[in-house]
Amino acid sequence: MRNQSKYLLLITILLAVYYLVLGIYLNGLGYFSQEAMFYVEKTMIVLHGSGNRLKVMGLTAPMLPFYMSFIFSSISTILAPVIASALCTAILFFLIGRAVLNRAKDDVYLFVLLIIFILHPGILYAACSGKSIALVLVFFFMFFFNLLKFYRSNTTFHVSLASISLVLLIFCDYKFIWLTLFFIPLVLSITVKSLNLGEQESIFRLFISFNNPSLRRKLVNKTFALYIILFVLPLACIICYKLLNLTHAQDLNYFSESPYATWTVLSDKLSFAQLSTGTVYQIPETSILISARVLLFCPLILVAIFLFKNSMYQVLTILTPFAFIEFLHIKYDKVFLVQEYYLIFVVLALLCILYKAQTIKNQTVLKALVALLALVQVYTGYIFMKNSSIAEEQNFITVLFNRAADTHQDENKDLADYISKLPDGTRVLADDAIAFPIVALTKDKDGLQKLTLPYQSQFLSAIEAPDKYDDYILLATEKNEVSGFTQLNNRYVPVIKKSNSALKLHRVYETHDWILYKVYD
Repeated sequence: MRNQSKYLLLITILLAVYYLVLGIYLNGLGYFSQEAMFYVEKTMIVLHGSGNRLKVMGLTAPMLPFYMSFIFSSISTILAPVIASALCTAILFFLIGRAVLNRAKDDVYLFVLLIIFILHPGILYAACSGKSIALVLVFFFMFFFNLLKFYRSNTTFHVSLASISLVLLIFCDYKFIWLTLFFIPLVLSITVKSLNLGEQESIFRLFISFNNPSLRRKLVNKTFALYIILFVLPLACIICYKLLNLTHAQDLNYFSESPYATWTVLSDKLSFAQLSTGTVYQIPETSILISARVLLFCPLILVAIFLFKNSMYQVLTILTPFAFIEFLHIKYDKVFLVQEYYLIFVVLALLCILYKAQTIKNQTVLKALVALLALVQVYTGYIFMKNSSIAEEQNFITVLFNRAADTHQDENKDLADYISKLPDGTRVLADDAIAFPIVALTKDKDGLQKLTLPYQSQFLSAIEAPDKYDDYILLATEKNEVSGFTQLNNRYVPVIKKSNSALKLHRVYETHDWILYKVYD
């Protein structure tokens, strides 16, 4: 067992190196994810900005992925998100691999796990894109892993660990707060199952419990205790974080609704624009069809459900993420589900199969089935990403398999270089609500020092009187898909000239999305 652990650690290190090399290679080809660039921009502000940076440091969301990226900024600011995502994906492999050694105790399952982590396009996307997906998958795994351990041991310590994992999961992606809704009825089912009764059917166990005063009191107390252990900590943490936002940003939901705090505001906007203006027909993401897509994406989840078929409340636990993504589709009906919400089923399927594999007598059939479905899953993962409704996911697959240079950020790079080469002491008014890729691509701290950004106290005054504060103004053109999220767009020029007729603006640099004006008074 000790030798197996050493081999697992060695494989994990090699896997981390594999992800890092691949991520750095893609970065060299010009590939950047919007989320990674957002973290880079906020990191540059915290490290090299001037003014009040505490709000940027404390309220940038999602919090944990940003901090994870920030940790590695001492190695390379631009590569920090890639390093973080690569290491987190390797950690996820180690956690699942350790479960294989402890539970399944068969190298075949470890080999299947390794194939998925080496070849699955979704896993490679999580590892090499610099996004928070890998960290989400780590805490998602820990949450369900501790729930399954609780089912087996009936020890509330594992519920406490699951609660902590849920808190960390929510601070990686706030939308997972809605996952708690579907555990509220499930907790009652778990409690009923834990009662020492001869009757096996849950409905009859519940009937007996409610008609017996002693059992009813025990049921109520145990259910209430589980609710407290599982949900109080996440609720308290969210309330504290909202109060922090209210104190420093005068908005309880600043971390989830402001484009200055999170990149998802703009990504959701682009997703809706793609949905409403796209000319190519795509299979609509409707209820029921979402779950069917998940089954096509991750057929191993069917094996997981089959293995738990004799335990209704455990099957309901596996089905909870299905209800969760259906809810997300209803609540965020104008946003496509990103790869992250499909990959959670890959992790859940692997966890459940490895947890119950040793209970199956015919191991040969099970191993063959798992290996076959794993290969199918790698193929469907490629198909799903290649035909994804999210342009960024399609772009990743194109760059990964074609090994062609990614030109999506070339205009932003050129504009960032132009700003960086302006004379020392030059000031450029910019709004990083939408211009964060340009800020992230500035060469060094000197380039950042030339920018007047919203986190600085003089930003609002500079908008009203740019000639008194800045030498240049960076405006979004009307072709820019997210120009509606900033005052510095094509409607700014006539407004500012109306208030200051002596102000003169001269175009010195122009791209498809941006115009840089020189300010004359």
